[in-house]
Amino acid sequence: MSNPKPKILVVDDEQDIVDIISYNLSKEGFQVSTANNGKEAIRVAKEVNPDLIILDVMMPEMDGIEACRLMRSMPEFKNTFVIFLTARSEEYSEIAGFHVGADDYIAKPIKPRALISRINAILRRNASDASDDQTDKLEIMDLVIDRDSFLVFRGDEKFVLAKKEFELLYLLASKPNKVFTREQILKAIWEDSVVVTNRTIDVHIRKLREKIGELYVTTVKGVGYKFELN
Repeated sequence: MSNPKPKILVVDDEQDIVDIISYNLSKEGFQVSTANNGKEAIRVAKEVNPDLIILDVMMPEMDGIEACRLMRSMPEFKNTFVIFLTARSEEYSEIAGFHVGADDYIAKPIKPRALISRINAILRRNASDASDDQTDKLEIMDLVIDRDSFLVFRGDEKFVLAKKEFELLYLLASKPNKVFTREQILKAIWEDSVVVTNRTIDVHIRKLREKIGELYVTTVKGVGYKFELN
């Protein structure tokens, strides 16, 4: 028997958008659940444990940014993929989305085929991550970076990072003192499944430094970043 298709939660306060996306995802065989605001999204997510959430930004009761922030703080959703769906084009909205742990960011109106393509790309990346042969744990300087738990330890301290922050730290720490260009980072962490800019990397680096300290990740001006051994 073939494995069931991944579970996707669609969250938007506009019912026609929910219906269109749900219909097209169901046609592709995905298991679809829906919600109409952030509070309901959290409740439904706890019930169905989705593999991926399509989350509108502007919604009543609780917006998508706050809903994502709360879910990312819950261990059961630390590896759940989140795609933000929004009609807003303001720069701060995109930054806020990645700030709370978004994996992708798509502006409305979205073409169903394009959305499904982006979803499949993200899920393929997850399958590739699950099957790779990278070491499960890095011990470097005074940090222990554990891929199994997506946690970082420094002595008795434990750091909970957003998924992209963790992947970024792991990438840099896997080859200490190697300078990764922005292009290399984008390809390794975001691949071709999401339209991101250099600003996206900068946001994640800043949040990473805020959480674990300034000591580890060094900016190489005009080039990129590296994990620097002292």
